[in-house]
Amino acid sequence: MHPMEVEFFGATREVTGSCHIVRAGGRQIMLECGLVQGDRRAAERNRGEFPVDPASLDAVVLSHAHIDHSGRLPLLVQRGYRGPIYAQSVTRDLCAIMLEDSARLAEADAENENRKRARKGLPPVTPIYTVADVERALRQFVPMHYGEGREILPGIRLRYHDAGHILGSASVELQATGGGRTATLVFSGDLGQYDTPILRDPAALSHADLVIMESTYGNRQHRSGDATIAELADIFRQASQHRGNILIPAFAVGRTQELLYLFATNFDAWKLGRFRIYLDSPMAIRTSTVYWNNPHLFDAEAATVRSGLRDMPLLRNLKLTAKATESQRINARRHGAIIIAGSGMCEGGRIQHHLRHNLWRPESQVIIVGYQARGTLGRRLVDGDQYVRIHHETIRVRAQVHTIGGLSAHGDQEDLLRWYGSFAPKPPVCLVHGEPEAAEALAARLAAAGAPDAVVAERGLRVPVMGRPLH
Repeated sequence: MHPMEVEFFGATREVTGSCHIVRAGGRQIMLECGLVQGDRRAAERNRGEFPVDPASLDAVVLSHAHIDHSGRLPLLVQRGYRGPIYAQSVTRDLCAIMLEDSARLAEADAENENRKRARKGLPPVTPIYTVADVERALRQFVPMHYGEGREILPGIRLRYHDAGHILGSASVELQATGGGRTATLVFSGDLGQYDTPILRDPAALSHADLVIMESTYGNRQHRSGDATIAELADIFRQASQHRGNILIPAFAVGRTQELLYLFATNFDAWKLGRFRIYLDSPMAIRTSTVYWNNPHLFDAEAATVRSGLRDMPLLRNLKLTAKATESQRINARRHGAIIIAGSGMCEGGRIQHHLRHNLWRPESQVIIVGYQARGTLGRRLVDGDQYVRIHHETIRVRAQVHTIGGLSAHGDQEDLLRWYGSFAPKPPVCLVHGEPEAAEALAARLAAAGAPDAVVAERGLRVPVMGRPLH
């Protein structure tokens, strides 16, 4: 008799749509509740059934705020979930921003679609969820701090550990006691790189009976921090010479704040005074305020930089463009602009307008600073497609596209192995949140590093967590 079992449903052999079910003591816990992104069938999959009846769940545990981990929570609540949603305290603040944005986009898309459908005499569609659904979901959040242990259900304890991925990101430790045994499950969440700006390193954990681990970059190494700084300096030098604009599709949570920090600390070395910098994302502007107000979660260097400043520091040439009219005016600039805009995978948002105005110009530069899921516009740019479709228009890609892996919020293969290396003895591992080749490469490296079992999780796979006898 084992006290705990995990069943895998989302982010199996793919990166987005994280969702797993943990069963223990007759209770069911949903671990993550994320949106699928990039897939052509993403909208259909996101509206599909949950792996279990939402009303039958006893708790939801969330590792961090990114939409591929949290984005279906309002739908879960809409369909009958009434229990607690556990999250690190800052994750709740960030989810308030991200889920509201997701709902507003869904409402706007439905409104646009219904105008077309009305002209064709077709019945209207409804958004996947609304801002009202988001507000209901947020009322069910139960905030927790790193290191705080809490019994969330009889015989089941939860503890969060810093994952170093974005502010508030956590590795999840679930411990279940029953049938004379205690079992410990550790879910890595998304793990950040070591020694990155602002955030602390991923916390080292020493004991688990089973590890669920992300594998986004399980088959590659990022460039070093120094090499990344030099690469960015060269891009800004080129852009100044070519007199073009620089476009940076940036994830509003995490990557944008890291970029602004790097701009501030390398302002003179990169000669950024030559440019006008635009933060063209209402969500990123709001998120930056959340970061600024939580310096207790920064690493030592960033905390020192922050300590002498009262108000959120703005680079002297940084303009925050929250309004759509301000964003539209940027398109009149032909050169000398650095434009940071969402969405991070170029699937929507203001970055698409800037790409439409700049991609066909050979003097333009595009800097890709994060993971691009298969099927997304960002992935097509990374893969070197010569033509892309934006707003029903075919655009020739003549801009230079740079992929800066060193800025990724995800650890590379060596980072992932380093995190796993803190466990003693080595526990078995189930790999999620990675495309097949990345996950399989990491599984081989983990086996060589002493993992007694390292498998790439498939949808529907059930794994018992045996645990240890109580003394």
